[in-house]
Amino acid sequence: MTDDLDILLDENTLDFIFQNMDNAVCITQKNGVLKYLNSAAAALFGITPESIGQLKIWEVIPVIKRNDALVQLFLDAVLSRQKTQQALVDYVNNEKKASKLWVSIIYVEENDGEFVVVISDMTQLTKINAAFERYTSPQIADFVLNDPAGEKQGGESKDVTILMSDLRGFTAMSADLSPDLMVKTLNYYFERMVSVIERSGGTVLEFLGDGIFVVFGAPKDDPDHAAHAVACAVKMQNVLHECNERYLRKDCPHQVMEMGIGIHSGKAVVGNIGSRQKMKYGVIGYTVNLAGRIESLTIGGQIFISEDTKALIGDDLHILAQNSILFKGATEPLIVYDISGIGKLELENISMQSVEWKKLSPEKKINFFLLDGKHVTDMPHLGTVAAVSANQHFALLCTESVLKKNDNIMLRADIDMYAKVVGTKDDQFVVSFTMRTEGFSDWIKNLPVEN
Repeated sequence: MTDDLDILLDENTLDFIFQNMDNAVCITQKNGVLKYLNSAAAALFGITPESIGQLKIWEVIPVIKRNDALVQLFLDAVLSRQKTQQALVDYVNNEKKASKLWVSIIYVEENDGEFVVVISDMTQLTKINAAFERYTSPQIADFVLNDPAGEKQGGESKDVTILMSDLRGFTAMSADLSPDLMVKTLNYYFERMVSVIERSGGTVLEFLGDGIFVVFGAPKDDPDHAAHAVACAVKMQNVLHECNERYLRKDCPHQVMEMGIGIHSGKAVVGNIGSRQKMKYGVIGYTVNLAGRIESLTIGGQIFISEDTKALIGDDLHILAQNSILFKGATEPLIVYDISGIGKLELENISMQSVEWKKLSPEKKINFFLLDGKHVTDMPHLGTVAAVSANQHFALLCTESVLKKNDNIMLRADIDMYAKVVGTKDDQFVVSFTMRTEGFSDWIKNLPVEN
């Protein structure tokens, strides 16, 4: 048996195997001088067999900063004489072509301290993985590529927290922006939000127009998924002003992006959904639907969470208000909490706190229309604007029409303005402007404010 093995692994046989490998294979002496290289290695480094016995392996690498890690890897191997070293490193050849190389260096003490170097070109795979992460998320990419269940159809029931966010009025607002500015603004917004979400442990499942659908607690388990989701929401609200400052305030000072966030915790089915030809990692169930409905109740700057989420967090929450909502078709009201912070983390701008009112004299007559979903109803209602807030976020509306909290309305004056009923004050309705179109600031400025 031993004789057969020796015949099988003689130098000619090994050379035949190495020369027909896609991977680059080098053998060096213990001081790094090249002793052998196959055709793939010669092509990779752009050298000829004459280099054997003349050059050390790090001397065939172009002196470029991006190659420093590869050179250092070879030097460390020779100096440390470790059994095996492996690393993914950059490599730029003499033609300036950049590659990602997976390098394995094996120290063979028995052969007078030789090193066997096997190099795999991972450039294409790295590009595919990077693209995969961009089109899904790093967490989903890691699950699909590395988890045994990553490629399987089907799902499991897990305890998760769902976060839904949505910009207020961005679709209508974008009509006033150039296509270039609209794309830059939205891309920067998503870039900042995704960064916050991923650092907080969330997984972005989808972009829903200008909204974001996030799960905490999947694919990877997270026992503190509810607390991490609320902390993430606070951070998202606090960095939104950077998006406004970056693009809108410079080019469109009358435009301000505002975001509402809804959060709910519960059981959901998570896993790969679809067909063998096309699948996606998804989360479905009542928990997802309810998070979306809670988000729809918020105005810009607010975070609403469900009672189930609150129960998982406890006393760490900073609660501004508790609301009872009876959705259409529901038999019992849903309790939601308006959140201003968690632990030491607080919202920098709390929408309804310390509102400074400016009374109008005379009050401004105005027509308004109720919204059914996203559609404006035909019947006009009469009212007057009695006061506006100093920050231009709120107004006091007097009307004999019956309005309920969370009703969405369109106010029609010289311009159309959208608002949500958020409460009452002195028998007047407090409405929050959910979209400020071009001309809004001029309309506010020209109101007859009392001195």
